[in-house]
Amino acid sequence: MPAYTDLSSTAQAAYAQVVEVVLGAEYARSVADLSGSFTSKQVKGHKYWYYQYTEPAGKLRQVFVGPDNEAVRGLVARKIDQAATRPLVPLARSAIALGCAEVLPKHFRVLKRLSEYGFFNAGGVLVGTHAFMALGNMLGVRWGDATQTQDIDFAHAGKSIALALAPTLEVQTHEAIVSLDMGFLPIIGLAGKGGASYLNPREPDFRLDFLTTLHRGGEKSYEHPQLHVTLQPLKFMEFSLEQVQQAAILTKAGALLVNVPHPARFALHKLLVAGERAGTFQAKANKDLRQAGALLEVLREMRAWEVEAVWQDLLGRGPGWVTRAGRGVAMLDKRFPALQAQEWLRTKT
Repeated sequence: MPAYTDLSSTAQAAYAQVVEVVLGAEYARSVADLSGSFTSKQVKGHKYWYYQYTEPAGKLRQVFVGPDNEAVRGLVARKIDQAATRPLVPLARSAIALGCAEVLPKHFRVLKRLSEYGFFNAGGVLVGTHAFMALGNMLGVRWGDATQTQDIDFAHAGKSIALALAPTLEVQTHEAIVSLDMGFLPIIGLAGKGGASYLNPREPDFRLDFLTTLHRGGEKSYEHPQLHVTLQPLKFMEFSLEQVQQAAILTKAGALLVNVPHPARFALHKLLVAGERAGTFQAKANKDLRQAGALLEVLREMRAWEVEAVWQDLLGRGPGWVTRAGRGVAMLDKRFPALQAQEWLRTKT
């Protein structure tokens, strides 16, 4: 099976249109995009509109929208007839029908809820297989290995990389997960605290993992004070969290804008991790190599200079990085001999 096939120009155009629309929607959100309903009240003989929604803790909230006028009634009508007036659903379905990859509906539901709570606006990044799928659409290809995992991986720069977070910004990530009412429970660590993963006991393979970069505490997990979720430090993760890109996640129910790693950094990070894994983690190393090889094959044709620039960055990070990357490249050449990764990258050393 080939590592990838090119999407048709029509499919690529459809995906580009989805990105354009979802990007516009992201920056033009209004109260009508929240999950809830409109209600009106008579105050001293005048009609006013409010938007009410229930917080995850069960408290009912109301937001003042405005007096009963044409603009407000238009907003109400937009919410009521949302499916008919919003172009994202038909556009997403068209892109999928033309060959773009889609995520499972239950996974999209999780991603959408975290987006609604501001996780991606606060610097959260989608990593792992879901990011790999999104990068395929972004690069205009369909991966030969279309296997979807049941776990969803997220990452955040945490303490190690400068990130422009407003001091008052609070993202209730834990509340967002609880509000899904999908049975997710935090995995309890040895210290009795919730870990950096959420597991659904009814579906043990369906889990959410939250990762970050190594810090002074080493690999000890910690709760981010503004994101309100525990993050698990992982070696080399900072490499994937530079030059973050935006991509659209597709389902037949719509589309969503998320942050994903730069494709060249994603691929070389997979090689680093593969070079680090051993023994019982060999199956995961094989998956890392498949994804790295497929991405590098595409990038060599389209953006070879980007891979070469990122490779130079990697080589400058110390002997431990170089050793693991070299090990990963050697493993990659056994699986993707036509790529000749060692020869290609050696000439750029």
